[in-house]
Amino acid sequence: MTSQENPAAERFHHLHREGLLVLPNAWDAGSARLIESLGAKAIATTSAGVAWSHGFPDGDTLPWPLLRATVADIARAVRVPVSADVEGGYSNDPAAVGETVAAVIEAGAIGINIEDGAGAPELLCAKIERAKSAGERLGVKLFVNARTDVYLRGLATNERRVEETLARAERYRSAGADGIFVPGLADPEEIRAVAQGSPLPLNVMAWRGLPSAAELEALGVRRLSAGAGIIQAAYAKTRRLAAAFLETGASDAVTSESKSYPEINALLTDRR
Repeated sequence: MTSQENPAAERFHHLHREGLLVLPNAWDAGSARLIESLGAKAIATTSAGVAWSHGFPDGDTLPWPLLRATVADIARAVRVPVSADVEGGYSNDPAAVGETVAAVIEAGAIGINIEDGAGAPELLCAKIERAKSAGERLGVKLFVNARTDVYLRGLATNERRVEETLARAERYRSAGADGIFVPGLADPEEIRAVAQGSPLPLNVMAWRGLPSAAELEALGVRRLSAGAGIIQAAYAKTRRLAAAFLETGASDAVTSESKSYPEINALLTDRR
């Protein structure tokens, strides 16, 4: 199979060409299947959620075989395309990053997010090149969503952050990236400037004060991610329910808002 013959990969690329792709990020097979059942056109993982669900902090600390296993479980549970957040690739050695990406592709992913963080843009360029090569080698037209942390980490002044974001986007595009992800970008005029200033589909992340989905689409955004927002909310609710149960032992609070056991079991029944 050539890279042009992978239907899931081609479908995922197509989802970025028009309209707004909304991704409520998943962290395991169960959450992925639930999100798919609600009409999601693709599944993308949240690195924080995957790390936390395995008992590790976010930030390139997760042993990458656990990510590979998680992607394999998700790919088994859903039928839509799967994209994996590989953080910074779990290494500063581009060759090692390429092998990690290859393992994730073999597990069933047809897209990745990979970030620059506090690192130099040229390092991410080298990682992107290795990631794309891994996809070509495995016959997958891998969608590489290059995340830049210019806004998230304050890597440029407010006056220069659009300019710096666009400069990095161009470097990442030249290295082979298929999309640009700018978490923390929330101002409508700056969103418009980034969307119009780069040929790469723009991905923004759920953020306090972010314009509505309809407004984002009109501004030129092609992908909206929940990031860790949903699992953070899930942890907050778990904390509240568990604390109340520990304090009182009362069953009503735990059971009143629960999804039914048969419904969850049916959702996760193997459909293949």
